[in-house]
Amino acid sequence: MLKTNSLTPYELGIIQDKDTEHPGTGRYTDYEDSGTYLCRNCGLALFRSQRKFHSGCGWPSFDNEITGNIKREPDQDGKRTEILCNRCNAHLGHVFNGEGYTPLNTRHCVNSASLDFVADETVTDTEEAILAAGCFWGIQYYLDKLDGVLKTEVGYSGGSKLNPTYKEVCTGNTGHLEVLRVLYDPQKITYADILKYFFEIHDFTQTNGQGPDLGEQYLSAIFYFNEEQQQIARNIIEILSSKCYSVATLLREVSIFWPAEDYHQNYYAKNGKTPYCHTKRKIF
Repeated sequence: MLKTNSLTPYELGIIQDKDTEHPGTGRYTDYEDSGTYLCRNCGLALFRSQRKFHSGCGWPSFDNEITGNIKREPDQDGKRTEILCNRCNAHLGHVFNGEGYTPLNTRHCVNSASLDFVADETVTDTEEAILAAGCFWGIQYYLDKLDGVLKTEVGYSGGSKLNPTYKEVCTGNTGHLEVLRVLYDPQKITYADILKYFFEIHDFTQTNGQGPDLGEQYLSAIFYFNEEQQQIARNIIEILSSKCYSVATLLREVSIFWPAEDYHQNYYAKNGKTPYCHTKRKIF
């Protein structure tokens, strides 16, 4: 699955145009959690955290990759060796040899913006869903409980405002919805299973928001990445319609995902609270 249409201009500048992050600015430069680093553009597993080390260069450094998932090509400058995702050709950074940092004597110097991280040390591939169901705190609380969901991230999508803030989205004038980005292991859970659960944790018949949260930013929506996801969503909506539900959930082609501010991420987990406008009920 290519995620090009959901990437921010900054991410595209690095992944497609081969720009480089300023040293020390990437979110994974000093990141030390155990897990797997993925291609931000297609979700393929690229590096394990055990191979990450601090080189002092200002970018995430790895002394080995997951076999077969990294491509090497001569850089345009004629001096360095570029590394790319072997599946989607996303620009990752450069590789250097002979520096002596680790016994393997290799340093993959990678832009954080080219990567995703999940706290799973064995995953080999991932897929993604972007969903809206009212306040993104609540939907994140529930989707995090699903076996096979590797990572969730709250944010904004669907509007035209660049780099939207929470305050701006709350005006209801940006066109953006509060959304949840879901990375999952397709070996453990399917897109259809995620959508069925999604419909069971919110009122998809409400047309003006979710619970007491009213406004376009709180509408129910599925942002599909491709025709396959679109068709799966349609099929499930047809099942709901056959059960006499009036489905208000919007189907929209995926657009840029803008991550929300840090204080919104994993809000209920941080504060020890539970959702006020989402509940789980059995439908399927």
